[in-house]
Amino acid sequence: MSQQAQATPTARRGGAVWALVITSVAGFMAALDNLVVTTALPSIREDLGGALHDLEWTVSAYTLTFAVLLMTGAALGDRFGRRRLFLVGLAIFTGASTAAALAPGIDSLIAARAVQGVGAAIMMPLTLTLLTAAVPAARRGMAYGIWGAVNGLAVASGPLIGGSLTEHVSWQWIFWLNVPLGLALLPLARLRLAESHGTGARLDIPGTLLASGGLFGVVYGLVRGPSDGWTDALVLLALFAGAALLAAFVLYSTRAKNPMLPMRLFRSRAFSGINAASLLMFLGMFGSIFLLSQYMQGVLGYSPTEAGLRMLPWTGMPMLVAPIAGILSDRIGGRPVVATGLFFQAAGLAYLASVVTVDASYGSQLPGLILSGIGMGLFFAPASNLVMSSVRASEQGIASGANNALREVGGALGIAVMASIFSAQGGYESGQSFVDGLQPALVTGAGVVAAAGVAALLIPSRKGVAGDVVRGASEEARELEPVRG
Repeated sequence: MSQQAQATPTARRGGAVWALVITSVAGFMAALDNLVVTTALPSIREDLGGALHDLEWTVSAYTLTFAVLLMTGAALGDRFGRRRLFLVGLAIFTGASTAAALAPGIDSLIAARAVQGVGAAIMMPLTLTLLTAAVPAARRGMAYGIWGAVNGLAVASGPLIGGSLTEHVSWQWIFWLNVPLGLALLPLARLRLAESHGTGARLDIPGTLLASGGLFGVVYGLVRGPSDGWTDALVLLALFAGAALLAAFVLYSTRAKNPMLPMRLFRSRAFSGINAASLLMFLGMFGSIFLLSQYMQGVLGYSPTEAGLRMLPWTGMPMLVAPIAGILSDRIGGRPVVATGLFFQAAGLAYLASVVTVDASYGSQLPGLILSGIGMGLFFAPASNLVMSSVRASEQGIASGANNALREVGGALGIAVMASIFSAQGGYESGQSFVDGLQPALVTGAGVVAAAGVAALLIPSRKGVAGDVVRGASEEARELEPVRG
C-alpha cells in the first residue's frame, strides 16, 4: 500500500460534526484530569489517609504517564490505525476512571491515576489527527477553534469542577464523571469516525524508548523538585538522565531511516515556532493558574467553588473567543491571531501582578482575568491549525503528539518554576507573605508568555508554511532515494 493511501481515511463513516463532538469530548476528559484532583486533595486524605507526598502523587502519577507516552500513543496510532488506538485509549481511560472512583486506599488511587494517564496519552494526540481527517481544509480553523475552546476550558476549569463536585457531592465524582462520557463515546467513535494511518513505517522501538525515558526523567524531576528540593539526589539524577536521553533521542533521530519524530520537521520555521510558543505559553499559564487559584482561596478567603466561579472570565472566555479565533485564522492565517493572543495573555498576567494584594477587590482583578481569557482563547485554535498545517498529512499524528508532549512539559515546568520563585520570595505563613511570592511569579509568567508571542511572530506567513511542507517532502524524498535505489 502506498504512503498516500496509508495516510488517507479508509472510510468516511460520519461527518465533520460527529468527529468534532467525539474528539472534543474526549479531549475535554483527558485535559480536565490534569488539574481536577487538586481541590479534592483534603477530602481524599480524609477518606483514604496518606502522607503529603502520597497526595502529591495522585496528581503527579497522571501528569507523568500522560506526558511521557504522548508521542508513543501518536506513533502507535499512525502504525496500527488512529481510530483503533483512539478506542483503546478511551477504553483504558474510562476503566481507570472507574477504578479511581472505587479506590479503597491511596495506593490504589495513585495506580489508577497512572493508568488514566496512559489512556489519555494514547487518545489525546489522536483526537486532533482524527478531526483533521474528517474536516475539509477550508473549515478546519473553525473546527480547531471549537476543539481548542473545549480543551482550554477543561484545563482551566479543572479546579472549579473538582472543587464543586467535592464540596457538594463527593470527591469520587470527579472520576465517575468520566465513566458515562466514555461509555457513550466508545460506540460513537467506532461507528462515526473514519480509520486512517500514518506512513505505514515500522514502529521505531529505540526512538520510542529514548523519548519515553527522557521525558520521564525530565517530567519526574520537574514534578518532584518543588517538594523534594532541587538539590535532592533523585531529582538531580532524574533531570540529568532525562536530558541525556533526550539528547540521545535527537542524535539518534537525525540518523535513523524511519525515526519516530523526524528531526527535519524542526527545519520548518512554522513547526519550530509554534512548538516553542506552545511550550512557553503552557509554562506561563499553568504556573499562574496554579498560584492564583490558591491566592483566591488562601488569601482572599473564597471557597473552591467561589474561587472557580471568579476565575471564569479567564477560564471560560475560550468558549466564546476560540471559535472566532479559528474563523479568523482561516481568513488571515494563524500567526497574527496566535501572537495577538499571547501578548494579550502576557498583558493580563502583568496587570494581575500589579493589583494583587491581601485585600484586593474582585473588580480590581477583573480586567486582568478578562485579558488573559481573551488571550488564551485566541491561542488554542490557531495554534492547533499551525501545528497540523506545518507537516504533511502522514506526519500529523506524530506532530500532534510532539506538540502535546511539549505542552505537558511546559505545564510541569511552569508549576516548578513558579513554585520555586514563590518559595524564594514568599510563602504560606501569612497573606502578605503569599502576595510577596505571588507577584514576582506572575511577572515571570508574563515575561515567559510574551516570549511565546515573540516566537509566534517568527512563524512564516501562510504561503511560507505551505512552502516549508513542500520542501520537507522534497528533502524526505531525497533522503529515501538511496534506500529505494
